Amino acid sequence: MLEALTPQPQDKILVLMAQFREDPRAGKIDLGVGVYKDATGLTPVMRAVKTAEKQLWERELTKTYTGLAGEPAFNAAMTNLILGPGFADRAASAATPGGTGALHQALELIKMASPKATVWVSDPTWPNHTSIIRYLGLNIAEYRYFDAASGGIDEAGLLDDLAKVAKGDVVLLHGCCHNPTGANLSADQWAKVADVLTTRGAIPFVDLAYQGFGDGLEADAEATRMIATRFPEVLIAASCSKNFGIYRERTGVLIALGEPSRKAVVQANLAYLNRQNFSFPPDHGARLVTMILEDPALCADWKAELEEVRLNMLTLRQSLAEELRRATNSDRYDFVAHHRGMFSRLGISEAQVNQLRDTHAVYMVGDSRINIAGLNARTVPILAQAIAAVGG
Repeated sequence: MLEALTPQPQDKILVLMAQFREDPRAGKIDLGVGVYKDATGLTPVMRAVKTAEKQLWERELTKTYTGLAGEPAFNAAMTNLILGPGFADRAASAATPGGTGALHQALELIKMASPKATVWVSDPTWPNHTSIIRYLGLNIAEYRYFDAASGGIDEAGLLDDLAKVAKGDVVLLHGCCHNPTGANLSADQWAKVADVLTTRGAIPFVDLAYQGFGDGLEADAEATRMIATRFPEVLIAASCSKNFGIYRERTGVLIALGEPSRKAVVQANLAYLNRQNFSFPPDHGARLVTMILEDPALCADWKAELEEVRLNMLTLRQSLAEELRRATNSDRYDFVAHHRGMFSRLGISEAQVNQLRDTHAVYMVGDSRINIAGLNARTVPILAQAIAAVGG
């Protein structure tokens, strides 16, 4: 049997991580892997998480299984964080192994409910979106999104492509901090997208992996909340990896909004899918998140530290845009300051990306996506000079 298996394509980011680890050069810069790093290069454990873990160690009495859909308190706390009050009667939800698990379970749900539906994704999007969609055998299509020339949104192309979506198709939207481009829709553009999708009878599917990393916890949820209000059915896959800094705890949630009369059936299907894929979801990270969100002092400390993280990335963006303007003597990269979240796509060629790696020990994904959080005050000017040196 096993001899019938063929090699699978390697994940480009994982390959890049391995190359970076093996590079012996001092001063090498890793802008590939998508994790937040502080000025020392560490991905720290947040203060509130540390405190909650100590409390949990003292209070926890059992390691028995949680429910198939996770703990109701976690699901309710995450639903409230993302959507605010007023959705409890519509929201079925399930804890998942990270945001990727939520995406996978949502796509499984789509396959069960509407196997002939096409799932539309932005061009570009996070590569794992397309990988999982194709793995599950679902139909896939792309809609234009990014204008490489300006570093902004291709609004005309976006709306033109979404006008071709068929009734019942699913449109995958990045709730904030678009990965890989960093270019976000404005409130006006979100409204236009919602208008088109309403007219077409499409089902929005929001990937919210970076709430709190862009313009703030509430601001980053505004588009998702607008979508949730306007559409009878919405899928939302959310991750706690970034905003709580608990990457390895694999903590995520899938929320399925529908008619209140259908909530029990949808909830039962979410539990069923969990059972088929991994039975009971991991609970440690979910328990910490619940403790933080339910405790006013812990929640306030978490929000304060998350805001520090967000502002640090904004400072790095502004500094990089200014250094690139000086190094290249052009405003070509000013868009970096306007992007949000960890990522920006610089728009340089793959040959230039390779030259940055080989000559300057600067590692980024081949499409020129960089992780802003991989920089610090010392490395920002180094990166700018290296980009200028390769003709960027």
